Amino acid sequence: MNTSDAAMTVFIVDDDASFLKSAARLLRASGYAVKAFESAAEFLAQLSPESAGCVVADLQMPGLNGLELQAALAKSASPLPIIFLSAQGDIPTTVQAMRHGAEDFLTKLSPKEKLLEAVQRAMARHAQERSRRDRLRDLNKLFAGLSPREREVLGHVVRGKLNKQIAAELGINLRTVKLHRTNLTRRLQVQSVAELTRLVAEAGLFKSDPA
Repeated sequence: MNTSDAAMTVFIVDDDASFLKSAARLLRASGYAVKAFESAAEFLAQLSPESAGCVVADLQMPGLNGLELQAALAKSASPLPIIFLSAQGDIPTTVQAMRHGAEDFLTKLSPKEKLLEAVQRAMARHAQERSRRDRLRDLNKLFAGLSPREREVLGHVVRGKLNKQIAAELGINLRTVKLHRTNLTRRLQVQSVAELTRLVAEAGLFKSDPA
């Protein structure tokens, strides 16, 4: 286990109490923090936006099954990676699970090394995805602080418009455009139009706006 996994948890969801216990013991012995649940509903009830790590879930469970749990996770504020375990292989279900983003699909008879490898990958994936979400949230906060006029100027700047063109299209004087551009670079902490354009693309702004 990497040190970056230390603050994360493996959430095991399985209605088979004996397997739940043995899987939890294996993962704890490998250095992971583990929380075990006997149903998907029980697990989802305690899920919070701060939950971090990955989910190891049985495919066939009473109540919500594994695929339904996967769908619920995808819609939640904590879309944790999920690893499926099944008593036997099922190709159509495996394809469906992987198509919807499952980290892996293993049988319960798979070597324990396979499960540990899958958990390690899922942990790394979650850390990357959480970092991207945090970055996007921070960018959105920056852009949300712009005034409507600054946002208009920004839209023209990232489309490559010159100051004179922006002034003419918005009906403002050239000096005002320059002032807005200076404020944009300062508030968004960039040094060039290229950086500004990259931030706008990263945040997904102006996608539906006319060119």
